[in-house]
Parts: sequence; structure tokens; C-alpha cells
Amino acid sequence: MGIAERKIRQKEEVRSSILKAAWQVVLEEGWQALSIRKIAEGIEYSVPVIYDHFANKEAILLELTKQGFQLLNEDLVKAKKRSTHPEKQIEAMAYSYWEFAFDNSAYYQVMFGLGMPSCEMASQIGELGVFTGLIMQPLKELIAVSKNPNANPFLKLHTFWSLLHGLISINMMNNNQHKEELNQLVIQDFITGFISGIKG
Repeated sequence: MGIAERKIRQKEEVRSSILKAAWQVVLEEGWQALSIRKIAEGIEYSVPVIYDHFANKEAILLELTKQGFQLLNEDLVKAKKRSTHPEKQIEAMAYSYWEFAFDNSAYYQVMFGLGMPSCEMASQIGELGVFTGLIMQPLKELIAVSKNPNANPFLKLHTFWSLLHGLISINMMNNNQHKEELNQLVIQDFITGFISGIKG
């Protein structure tokens, strides 16, 4: 291995260790506690080394957000493959999204720490585009065979995502683990009402 290749590999290793240290802080203290100083302490490097790899803390959070969407997308792809019917796909993905949020709450909080991703953030995260496409495809199919085939699929996507995210956020804030039966009834009611609203 030449000197140039070794330098590239070392740079990638340091970058990876920065992300691992950042993730450890997020897991132990929450994403709000993340700081460049804590990451530097975690990998036993000076603060300037962090800035050699990431412009700021927001750039690190963006990378963690990308990782979160990669994991979520993998779950959604599996859920979608369970059926060829668009309404069943939407239902399966809604449940998969719900399960992801609570099984990976630290990732979910990083991904949505400041609410729904903005258009600017979406343009920086290819994984967010994949997420949108996964849900958009069965939505468009369902709209096409509905009583209102001219319905706006982007509006329906935003409604779907907003309601699901809202239900999850309420449960995370209230720490409602002991209300699983109620949660399942609420999400089922949401899915049934959402799909019925599209079908007309």
C-alpha cells in the first residue's frame, strides 16, 4: 500500500471513529448533549482534528441522520415486500415506521430532533429521497384507482408522515410504554382512516 492510499485509509478510519464517538454521546446523553469537545475527548484527539473531517456539529448530525434513514429505509423495503397491494403496503410501512421509531429511538430523535426535515435538508440527504419514493409509489397507485384520481400524492405523503410522526412524538414525550394496546388501536384507526380517505 502506497503513502497516498495509507493516508486515505487513515482519514477514513478517523472519520469513522468520530462518528462512533458522536453516536456514543447520543446514546448515553441524548443528541442535545453532543459537542465537538465531547467527541474529541471520546476519540482522544484534539478538537482541530474533528474540524479536519467535519465542518461543525451539524455536519456530524447530518451524517447520523443519513445513517438513521438508511436503517429506516431497509425496514420499509422489507415491509413493502410483504404485499403487492398498495393499501397493504402502506399499512405495513406505517407499522414498520412506528416500530423503527421505538426500537431506534436515539436515531429517530437525531433524524427528527428539530421536527420534519426541511427541503434544504432533504436535498442534502439522498436517503430521505429514497424514503419518500418508497411511500410515494403505493400512494400513487392507491390514488390512481380511487374515486379522486387527481388527488395530490405529495399532499397525501405529507399528511401520512405528519400524522404518523405526531403519534410517535406524543408517545415518546409521554413515555407511554404501558399503553401498547391503546397505541395499536390508535395507529390502526389512523391507517384505516387515512386509506379510506384516499379511496373515497
